[in-house]
Amino acid sequence: MASPGQARVLMFQGTGSDVGKSTLVAGLCRLARRRGLTVAPFKPQNMSNNAAVCPDGGEIGRAQALQARAAGIDLHVDLNPVLLKPQSDMTAQVVLKGRVLNTFSAREYMNDKRANLMDAVVDSFSRLTQHYDLVLVEGAGSASEVNLRERDLANMGFARRVNAPVCLIGDIDRGGVIASIVGTKTVLDPADAQLISSFIINRFRGDPTLFQEGVTAIEEHTGWPCRGVVPWVPAALRLPQEDAVVLDTGNLQRPASSSLVHIAVPMLSRIANFDDLDPLRMEPGVDLRFIPPGHHIPQDADAIVLPGTKSTLGDLEFLRRQGWDHDIKAFARNGGRVTGICGGYQLLGTHIHDPEGIDGSPGSTEALGLLNVHTHMRPEKRTHVTQGVCTRSGLSVTGYEIHVGFTDGSDTNRPMTRLDHRSDGAINIQGNVEGTYLHGLFGNDDFRSWWLNAIRAGSSAGLNYESTVERELDNLADALAESLDVDALLNDARRPNAFATS
Repeated sequence: MASPGQARVLMFQGTGSDVGKSTLVAGLCRLARRRGLTVAPFKPQNMSNNAAVCPDGGEIGRAQALQARAAGIDLHVDLNPVLLKPQSDMTAQVVLKGRVLNTFSAREYMNDKRANLMDAVVDSFSRLTQHYDLVLVEGAGSASEVNLRERDLANMGFARRVNAPVCLIGDIDRGGVIASIVGTKTVLDPADAQLISSFIINRFRGDPTLFQEGVTAIEEHTGWPCRGVVPWVPAALRLPQEDAVVLDTGNLQRPASSSLVHIAVPMLSRIANFDDLDPLRMEPGVDLRFIPPGHHIPQDADAIVLPGTKSTLGDLEFLRRQGWDHDIKAFARNGGRVTGICGGYQLLGTHIHDPEGIDGSPGSTEALGLLNVHTHMRPEKRTHVTQGVCTRSGLSVTGYEIHVGFTDGSDTNRPMTRLDHRSDGAINIQGNVEGTYLHGLFGNDDFRSWWLNAIRAGSSAGLNYESTVERELDNLADALAESLDVDALLNDARRPNAFATS
């Protein structure tokens, strides 16, 4: 255990969004743990509708939950003190140290609110440095967003505040990696650029030695050493993802086959906690497809799953614009299995009542009407880890709740689960439409097997989901150990300065 305040720190920033920062930090957390170090991930500010619930009920980004798992530590709100959850194109809910602070417009947050959060961010960070040997910090978006540099919490603003060394990550798969890294050096304030101790090239396909001249060019232009060229690692896409961009490119889609169970998932505009579906994606006998806007939901699917959403009313309107309401209703009328999770459950009801405008304009809106239930939006947010049983199978289930709104109606007399000795969710009279507030439901191996086999006998492969995630984390760590100079990276890490100066 590190002495108080003596943890070494290394921050990872990217030349852009989705360059693999979260995955690299997770793999390095696992490598540090293998070396006998106590290690914690940290992300000052995250923007994601994929959240995890800590044991105390606080919310953090899903990526930090995976990184904590790789590090072998419990979840805590200090790992991600500021979480922004987009609610519309112009507003986001701000979660501070696990609890909802308020909902702000982008302009309000950027101009007025963000600067007041740095002390809270540094407070969480300083606690971690007192309890671990190493803290690996993940930035957000691009390090070169100089237009956002003033009052920045996520990248160089935080790094300067604590004097943290920075490793810059560039994604060669998207092209232009030399220009993106060299360009970052060019536009950064010189004092910010001095904090960058090295760079990494990520997602290289082919023989990495063929890029040696590129590495040399970057080193000569920047003066920063390269700590490695990381290949395209398949394990990275098999791990739980936080950013919805992977739904376009990383669905692990398999060729269509009549022997597979085909599950369709509408890609809602404010989709949230879509990692609920990762266990189904990993099943060898399942073809799970996220249906993008502009495409119909196939009527020959074996099941439709409506995922969570950060804005139930907003996605109800979005769903109707795609014509998905007609597709889902027709599918259910023909006896198709429809399962809604959290916001997806709310969408399946008859009405959504929001008199206080918690989720949009005040008023009541007709929903899909496939379950005889109605939801009342309330300002209080329910976030906690829970356990119970599936009412139809009798199987034990665990997971977490994270939602606003209370749902009631005659179909709740047939609850989908009983959680902590109370009823949750609903099932229609015919038994083919169901909904629940329980996230993580499909991560329960016995339940998932029962659910799949109820759709088609023998379709479950008996996958052990938790063991699979652990194996993929180890595969990721192995790939990083082979491609990175881990000793040099750990030597780059240093103890931060006092946290009082900006």
